[in-house]
Amino acid sequence: MTGTLLVSVETLMLRADADGRWAYRRAVTVPGSGESPDAAARRAAGVRADDPGTVVHSSSWRYLPEGEVVLTYAVCPDPEPWRPATELPVLEIARGPAPAAPAPERAETAHVAAHAVRHLAFLMAGDPVVREALSRHPGIAAALTRQPGVTAAPVGGARRRRAPAR
Repeated sequence: MTGTLLVSVETLMLRADADGRWAYRRAVTVPGSGESPDAAARRAAGVRADDPGTVVHSSSWRYLPEGEVVLTYAVCPDPEPWRPATELPVLEIARGPAPAAPAPERAETAHVAAHAVRHLAFLMAGDPVVREALSRHPGIAAALTRQPGVTAAPVGGARRRRAPAR
C-alpha cells in the first residue's frame, strides 16, 4: 500500500420525537493508539460498554477522496437528548448510479443519518439484542417499526417456530 490511510469514526446520536420524526447529533474522532473503532464511537458519544439501553452499532463506511475511510456508528437513543440536534425532515438515502458502482456522487450527513435509521430498523426486526435494548424506549421502537421496507418482528422477541422436519 502506498500513502497514508486515515480512519475516522463518525458517531451519529439519533433520537425520535413523539411524532416519529428523527434528529441527530454528530461527533467525529480518530481511534487512539490501541483503541478499537467501537470504543472510539462509545467515547465520542459518552456511552459505557455495559449500557443495556443504548445501541452503538456500525451502520456504514465511506471512502473520501483525500484518503480517509469514515466508519459511521449509530448511537440510539441519543445519550444527551437535551443538546441541539439536526432534524431529518425526510429520510433520504444516497444511492450509487449502478449495481456495481455503489458509491453515490455525494453523501451528505443527512443521507448517512437516514441510512443509520434504516439500519437500526432492520436490526430491530432481526437482532434480539438490539430489539431488547431499543424496546426500553417505546417512542424510538415505534418510530423504527414505521420505517418503509422493513418488516418488524414483534416487540418482546416472539419468534416463529420452525415447521417440523418431514
